[in-house]
Amino acid sequence: MQTYLLSQQLNARPLAENSTACPANATICNGTSCVLPEDNFNETLSVVLSTVLTIMLALVMFSMGCNVELRKFWGHIKRPWGIFVGFLCQFGIMPLTAFLLSLAFNVLPIQAVVVLIMGCCPGGTASNVIAYWVDGDMDLSISMTTCSTLLAMGMMPLCLFVYTKMWTDSEAIVLPYDSIGISLVALVIPVSFGIYVNHKWPSKAKIILKIGSIVGAILIVLIAVVGGVLYKGSWIISPKLWIIGTIFPAAGYSLGFFLARVAGLSWHRCRTVSLETGMQNTQLCSTIVQLSFSPEQLELMFTFPLIYSIFQLLLALLILGGYRVYRRFRVKTNTDVEKTDEKEDSKSTSSHAKINGGFVSNETK
Repeated sequence: MQTYLLSQQLNARPLAENSTACPANATICNGTSCVLPEDNFNETLSVVLSTVLTIMLALVMFSMGCNVELRKFWGHIKRPWGIFVGFLCQFGIMPLTAFLLSLAFNVLPIQAVVVLIMGCCPGGTASNVIAYWVDGDMDLSISMTTCSTLLAMGMMPLCLFVYTKMWTDSEAIVLPYDSIGISLVALVIPVSFGIYVNHKWPSKAKIILKIGSIVGAILIVLIAVVGGVLYKGSWIISPKLWIIGTIFPAAGYSLGFFLARVAGLSWHRCRTVSLETGMQNTQLCSTIVQLSFSPEQLELMFTFPLIYSIFQLLLALLILGGYRVYRRFRVKTNTDVEKTDEKEDSKSTSSHAKINGGFVSNETK
């Protein structure tokens, strides 16, 4: 292994010296993109930040659980129509969209595979935080994230087998079942504690929820920043992947909302399904990519999961901003209508009182 890395470094040096795009210590460089070797600082930083982010994520999911009512959550499990719609979006719409985008942009086979891996991943936990801020159905959001992570153990191999056959052997893709299991445990345990706290101490659960929602917003920004710090390679990759990374989450949000509405779900559940569909577990995608491909192959698409992560976050924030503006306008409009109705009622009451000699019925009081 050391001999291989040494040969890669020796081969990369002449290219790096003649190119301004890659640093001199790049292990792979073709003048447009590069992969840097891991150093001790980067490894230490990764471990520290991963530990901090894991603790923060557990606290956030605990707080999100404090907004889940056990009765409603169990109702979704017993009558899983909303979960079923989310399942169709997560493992039906997203892999198909990834397949169609790869065909439409005619990307390289290895790039098509990473797009498909992203499409086959389960929903990410960031969707729970955004769903809270857009007044979504938190019971449905938590149950969808849990079920999609659990079902991913079987659905990811199936979807990859179906869609990647024309580009590569699906057996060459390594699925980290341990990472999926850890994600499931990291989701279920803190959420369960949160549900218990909400059941026993609902007043304290509301305080925890407010704090956790703020921490969750900070966590989402931190994950994006940390990704930018740890990925020191060049961002000059295929423009097609940049375009796909923009269109893909937007398509997930839009199609998820549309299918949920067609299925007859209420507006707040449509918003929930939309976010659960568009926001993918990009950390899982990065893990699969790193386990499955060689450094030469990583050169072509190693930053795509981060690109998708950034654009899914930016689009989710746009959805949040648009919803907040709509909500403020709607509440203001409704308040104005209510005040107008009250004025008209008071005028009609006073005129009625004058006509009837000052008598006001109990119904108009």
